[in-house]
Amino acid sequence: MTTRELVAPHGGSLVNRVMPPWTAESARERVHARRLQTVTLTPLQLADLELIAIGAYSPLQGFLAEKDYRSVVHDMRLANGLPWSLPITLRWDGVEKGGRIGDELALLDDRGVLRGVLQVSETYRASVVSEAQAVYGTEDPAHPGVARLLQEPDLIVAGDVSLVERWVSPFPALALDPADTRRTFADRGWSTVVGFQTRNPVHRAHEYIQKAALETVDGLLLHPLVGTTKGDDVPADVRVASYRVLIDQYYPADRVVLAAFPAAMRYAGPREAVFHAIARKNYGCSHFIVGRDHAGVGSYYGTYDAQRIFERFEAGELGIVPVKFEHTFYCRKCETVASSKTCPHDPTAHVALSGTEVRSLLRRGELPPPQFSRPEVAAVLAQAFARGGP
Repeated sequence: MTTRELVAPHGGSLVNRVMPPWTAESARERVHARRLQTVTLTPLQLADLELIAIGAYSPLQGFLAEKDYRSVVHDMRLANGLPWSLPITLRWDGVEKGGRIGDELALLDDRGVLRGVLQVSETYRASVVSEAQAVYGTEDPAHPGVARLLQEPDLIVAGDVSLVERWVSPFPALALDPADTRRTFADRGWSTVVGFQTRNPVHRAHEYIQKAALETVDGLLLHPLVGTTKGDDVPADVRVASYRVLIDQYYPADRVVLAAFPAAMRYAGPREAVFHAIARKNYGCSHFIVGRDHAGVGSYYGTYDAQRIFERFEAGELGIVPVKFEHTFYCRKCETVASSKTCPHDPTAHVALSGTEVRSLLRRGELPPPQFSRPEVAAVLAQAFARGGP
């Protein structure tokens, strides 16, 4: 990468499978699709369709063929050897009744709206239980990602997709595709950008690691996930409101871009950390922050497994640099946010709260301490909980 150039998309070029709106082609596609076999997509499948089409999942052009699927599940690579950590598939129990090679399938949302079209390249069978064990490291149905997967059939239909109808984002100002963020970064003269994935409100420890990383690069992409999450996660609108107030008052405006990542959470821990990094590379990030238990849930993954998994790839082959941080906390004696690398004091001097503890405080009408959360962010959360938040 030469000076002032952004990192190349994964695989070399940015995929675009979005049909231009209201063109003769898209109008004909809508009419044609009415005669096609239909598949109603789940929220996660809808998110995957959109992210494939806008290039966030480059180099994927559609849902994975069997050779790519097997390679991803077992080796975290596409069949051509390119790193890829999560299987992006369309499991569909109608495969045996339709979906012959060469057919087109109309992809609908749960309201029956045509969202896309899939050109069938093949169909195959793959055990959901085997995939759960390989990808999530467990078959436990208490794991939210496993629970979702176990509800799906073993039958998979593969093929390239075209996106006909875009998802209407509840955050239109933040609905930036990879092409948009890349253009924004280039306009600002950035070549090195660090991405930060979050599904939670940003607290002081997050702010610390973001700003520490920002010291070494041109800009920060604060990229909250706004797709489907588990029921007790803080809703996306509340999280976005907290990010906005934090950025407005505590970040340099010319060095931060806030955008929405319209993916659904899989809670796949280490594999999802790699997946999130690759997606942010497609958005133009050269670096990606990986904290403790990235994309984890419960106690299924070790504290730093999501950092260690990057060691399974040769230096440079992912094309994005993981920026690894240890557990951070506010130290009353240091009077600053720190980690075990920088703070010598006993844990009794540390302020560190779990999400459960924060929610408990807010339900009682109490704000988390300012050492944990900026008062402005805590106020946003308190208002949401006063309205009956999670």
